Amino acid sequence: MTWSTGLLGFAAGLLISVATAPVGVSGAMFMLPVQVSVLGVPSPAVTPTNLLFNVVSGPGALLCHHRAGRLGGPLARVLIAGTVPGVVVGAVIRVFAVPGPHVFRLFIAALLLPLGSWLWLRTLRPARSRRTGQPSPRATTALAVAVGIAGGIYGIGGGSLLGPILAGRGVPVAVVAPAALASTFVTSVAGAATYALLSPAAPGDIAPDWLLGLSCGLGGLIGGCLGARLQPHLPETALRLLLGAVATGIGTLYAVQVLQG
Repeated sequence: MTWSTGLLGFAAGLLISVATAPVGVSGAMFMLPVQVSVLGVPSPAVTPTNLLFNVVSGPGALLCHHRAGRLGGPLARVLIAGTVPGVVVGAVIRVFAVPGPHVFRLFIAALLLPLGSWLWLRTLRPARSRRTGQPSPRATTALAVAVGIAGGIYGIGGGSLLGPILAGRGVPVAVVAPAALASTFVTSVAGAATYALLSPAAPGDIAPDWLLGLSCGLGGLIGGCLGARLQPHLPETALRLLLGAVATGIGTLYAVQVLQG
């Protein structure tokens, strides 16, 4: 890694995390295309590198949420209990079944495009027509396992997918955001460790780019704390629309890349 690549990764992590931390997204959704298309991280090594970004950047936003008394609670525990085993399964699938970038991008587009559009529609409907309230703990755990598997494949830890889903079900973003970020951090630690253990036995380059992941993560560490401080000053509707826009934007980006071949 050259110093210019490291500086670019730091700046990208900082700017992305400022924009995404208020809605409980670590920034890994945006860091993945930056690492692939700008920083040149090969596939499938980009997935554990992105998980490393989450590990380094996560404590910044979590510390700010903790100081504000928003961290903890049953939702975070339920999400972590489901996403941690899920991300291990997802890492195995990513290494042995979905190593190619074309299939990987198709998966991202198919997952995030409908998810982001659904959140926008749920947010813009009249409140009386929306089903609100948190899903049951059993349903949330099952959802967390499924999303953890997807997060292990995608390299985002799972929390960044749970955020839009739970917000769409009516859970307040102020509750979802710290829980999703906590889930993302813990799950990313488990996912990065799984990739490191699989690297000697698997074909191809699946070990993370440690220096680049640390550089991007340090930017995200600062940006995440700044973004968490912004959250109380943003209205709920704006936070939901921003979360939907993040998912839709990334899904659209990868759909275009798939169509271009």
